[in-house]
Amino acid sequence: MQAPAKAAKHRSVSYTKWGYIFILPFFAAFILFQLIPLGSTIYYSFFEYYRSGLKVIGPNFVGLANFVRLLDLDLPRYFGNTVIMWLIGFIPQIVVSLLLAVRFTDTRLRLRFQPFFKTVIYMPNLIMASAFAMLFFTLFSDNGPVNTALMAAGLLGEPFRFLSSVAGTRGLVGLMNFLMWFGNTTILLMAAVMGIDISLFEAAEIDGCTPSQTFWRITMPLIKPILIYVLITSLIGGLQMFDVPQILTNGKGSPDRCTTTMIMYLNNHLYSKNYGLAGAVSTVLFLVCAVLCVVVTRTLDKDERR
Repeated sequence: MQAPAKAAKHRSVSYTKWGYIFILPFFAAFILFQLIPLGSTIYYSFFEYYRSGLKVIGPNFVGLANFVRLLDLDLPRYFGNTVIMWLIGFIPQIVVSLLLAVRFTDTRLRLRFQPFFKTVIYMPNLIMASAFAMLFFTLFSDNGPVNTALMAAGLLGEPFRFLSSVAGTRGLVGLMNFLMWFGNTTILLMAAVMGIDISLFEAAEIDGCTPSQTFWRITMPLIKPILIYVLITSLIGGLQMFDVPQILTNGKGSPDRCTTTMIMYLNNHLYSKNYGLAGAVSTVLFLVCAVLCVVVTRTLDKDERR
C-alpha cells in the first residue's frame, strides 16, 4: 500500500522551484544594471571625484558638500524649468487624451474608421525624439515654413524668433512632448474606460444622468488607478526630460538657460568628468521623483484608502 504513494510522491513536480527559476533573469538584470549603479551613484555623491586635465582628483570623502554646492549652482532653477515644460505638455495631453478616450469608447456615437484614427494618433509616439526636435527646429526657425506662412497670411510683419524667446522655446518643447505622448496616453485611458461595466452607463442613462454627470460620477472614479499610473509615469518621464530640449537648443538651454533641464545639467557634469557632483544631481533627482510619486499616489488615492 505504501509503494504507490511513494511513487506518486516522486512523480510530483515542484512548481515553486520553476517559478523562482523563471523570475531569476529579471532580478539578476535588475541588480546588475540598476541596483548596483544606483548604489554606486549614491555612494560617489558623497565624494570629491573629478578630472582636472589629465589628473584625476579623488575620490575624497566630503560628506554633504556636493549637495550644498548644488544650491549655489542654480539647480533649483533647472528643476523649475523642467517642471514648467512638463506641465506645458502634460496638461493639454491629459485633457485631449481623456476627451478622445471617452469619445472613441462611446458606443452611442458609432464612430467609423476607429482603428485608422487610433493608429494616426499613436504614430508620433513611434518617432524618435531627436528626429522630432530636428523637425521642429526646421519648421520654427526664423526663415522656416511656419514664419513664412504667417507672414504670407499677413499675421506677422517680420519673422517671430521662436527659439530666441523664453515662451516660444518652452512652448515648442511642451508642444513636442504633447504630440509625442498623447497617443500613448489615449490608448491607456481607452483601455481603462473599456474595462468599466457597460451596465453602469446604461443605468445612468435610464436614471436621466447627463453625459457630464456620467463622466464625473462614473467614468472618472473608475479609471482613477490608470490616471494615477499615467500621472506618475509622465511625471518621472518629465523630470528626466533631456533629448528634446538638448537637440532643439544645441545643448545650450537657450535663451538664458530657460530650457536647461536637470538631466541636461547632469549631462554637463558627466561630460566634464565631475562624478561627485553628477552623483549628487542624480541622487537629488531620484529623491525628488520618489517623494513626488508618493505624494501623488497618497493624494489621489486617499478616498479608496479611507
